[in-house]
Amino acid sequence: MQHHRARSSVERTERALAAIEDAGDEGRRIFTRVYAATALQAARAADERAAAGITLGPLDGRIVSLKDLLDVAGEATTAGSLALQDAPPAPQDAAVVRRLRAGGAVLIGKTNMTEFAFSGIGINPHYGTPGNAHDATRIPGGSSSGAGVGVVRGMAEIAIGTDTGGSIRIPAALAGIAGFKPTQARVPREGALPLSTSLDTIGPLAASVADCARADAVLAGEPWEPLPKRRVAGLRIGVPRGWLLSEADPLVLAAFEDALSRLSGAGARLSDLALDAWMLAPARVQQNGTLAAAEAAHTHRELLERAPGSLDPRVLARIRPGQGIPATHYIAVLEARARLQRELDGQLQDVELLALPTVPILPPRIDELLGSDAAFMAANALVLRNPSVFNFYDLPALSLPMGRAGGLPFGLMLVARRGRDRELLALAAAIEALG
Repeated sequence: MQHHRARSSVERTERALAAIEDAGDEGRRIFTRVYAATALQAARAADERAAAGITLGPLDGRIVSLKDLLDVAGEATTAGSLALQDAPPAPQDAAVVRRLRAGGAVLIGKTNMTEFAFSGIGINPHYGTPGNAHDATRIPGGSSSGAGVGVVRGMAEIAIGTDTGGSIRIPAALAGIAGFKPTQARVPREGALPLSTSLDTIGPLAASVADCARADAVLAGEPWEPLPKRRVAGLRIGVPRGWLLSEADPLVLAAFEDALSRLSGAGARLSDLALDAWMLAPARVQQNGTLAAAEAAHTHRELLERAPGSLDPRVLARIRPGQGIPATHYIAVLEARARLQRELDGQLQDVELLALPTVPILPPRIDELLGSDAAFMAANALVLRNPSVFNFYDLPALSLPMGRAGGLPFGLMLVARRGRDRELLALAAAIEALG
């Protein structure tokens, strides 16, 4: 029997609502909306089904939070922005929200995020910044900032986030939980406010890989089957030494090497891969303009004309350059991306996973970044660097908590080949079981 079944869905929902309420102002920085009445209603219905031996799927009765850019019928989708508070209410739930409701999930509320999802730090000047769950003076990671903190603090069991350049994996790594970015085509994005239509993905953050897998099945619209049992012994893991390990905090590198030695001690076959040509390529081909900036400038074109002053200046500074990107450059990046994806696919034929630190630095202090644009931009670039490479290549990737770095959680990023999402989850579960 699963541990969460020991208490009724109503009891667990009441505890989650109390955790949000008891956190006071911090609770309001983590959640932008709380659905207390409808959550309890959904929890009661789940308990009645459970008593009758009926289940709607692997998330029936589980407490799930939604990132603030997913449409919920009848309310404005604010995406961490004050400028969207007066937006027309969403006519219907986002596709993933419909799937979650149909699967019996208890939707507890919407979690705070970086405005328009455009940063890996998690600072939000409009709704406030949730503190890191392990040290509230430090950043939570973004852009799904409330998502990771909310799970660790008992306000939700599973959080649904989005990941365009690391926005699920970064907050999961800094919170010390699992965060899974699927292959893009796996989960429908209809009803999710886009940041970058080429790169956006939707996935779960949760305390365990098994819960990520349960949520992934519901989000992907697949019947639930437990993950196949995999072994670490004999697992072929490639380590992309080079650029993605540069500028790393020594404590993070030590935690990474410790994780690798535990893997090899369990019989995994590790090999160093010289992949820098491909790891550096996304930044190289986008140095005169990124897909994310071009596509965000298109999505928010009306707002940029009407009320640019209402936006977080640091978000505005990242979207503005997108307005001047020539179509010829944008198309060249898309063509280069397709070619580079084929090339990297060829380089990964002999390994089942890549392993690297999700985030190469310890989470900086919020006040240090609030006070300095230069410090913010430098930290943001480093925090996004490793995860964003794999959005460019559209490879499924998961951040797994694996030890500590300087008393804070260390996230090990595991990357698999495109479309091998369930395989990645199964292998991650085997690695998680090493303890």
